[in-house]
Amino acid sequence: MSRPKVTVVGAGATGATCAEVLAQRDYAEIVLTDIKEGLPQGKALDINQMGPILGFEATVTGTNDYADTAGSDVVVITAGLPRQPGMSRDDLVQTNEKIVKSVTEQIVASSPDAILIILSNPLDAMCHVAKAASGLPKERVFGQAGILDTARYRTFIAWETKASVKDVQALVLGGHGDQMVPVISSTTVGGVPLRKLVSAERIQAMVERTAVGGGEIVKLLGTSAWYAPGAACAQMVDSILLDEKRVLPCTAYLEGEYGIDGLYMGVPVKLGRSGIEEIYEVDLDDEEQAALAKSADAVRDVVGVLAA
Repeated sequence: MSRPKVTVVGAGATGATCAEVLAQRDYAEIVLTDIKEGLPQGKALDINQMGPILGFEATVTGTNDYADTAGSDVVVITAGLPRQPGMSRDDLVQTNEKIVKSVTEQIVASSPDAILIILSNPLDAMCHVAKAASGLPKERVFGQAGILDTARYRTFIAWETKASVKDVQALVLGGHGDQMVPVISSTTVGGVPLRKLVSAERIQAMVERTAVGGGEIVKLLGTSAWYAPGAACAQMVDSILLDEKRVLPCTAYLEGEYGIDGLYMGVPVKLGRSGIEEIYEVDLDDEEQAALAKSADAVRDVVGVLAA
């Protein structure tokens, strides 16, 4: 039986990490593509040479030619300029809009049946660009943001409570940026509500650190994060291609859910072989509902900058 095919567009740190994590999963043929000659080929060769050490088959191809991506089942788009220190996500809109539009058109031309996972920033706006450029249904064009934001939130909670991160159940909704909405009311550690374990003041500090989580890393590194974002994309690919039907927070196109219409926002969805199979509406308290509405307004402002 032939392996499913995954293309990762953009062989920078995040794209290469996604390809590396997927290679270790050992079920897919992976294509890593980039406009820079030698970059995807070199990274693919390096990942393949991990195979004998870690025990996976060498099935990563590096290329500068979209012809090599033909017939992809899932395409992860990481292409675009990364954030620089002092740069807001909104500053990236117009530059990355052109890049994501071009990439999406080329990908869909050679893989019309693909499911697209968008990681390019600003994430919510780039999902709109990819949906318009691809002409694909909303179930097959969505973004990775909430898994990363939730992972950051869960990390901080585990550190604060000195509990296993595996037992922290949490959810972050909304736009991918400073207006994200951690749902405190449904956050638990081993089934125990977070509010029973941690003071309101400490919870607020973790929420605020989560909201600026990307910026914190940019300040330290001088560029965007890549390990956790790359792994988060790989988790989405797993759920789709292995038909795991995981319920994960993803940036999905809403048509009335949560009272939001015609906008990409982070919400919990069921991911399976056909893409987004269901959008779940969780109960929010009044404060969380208001924060989500505010987040939607912020996303609309960014989307309003798009040329289209």
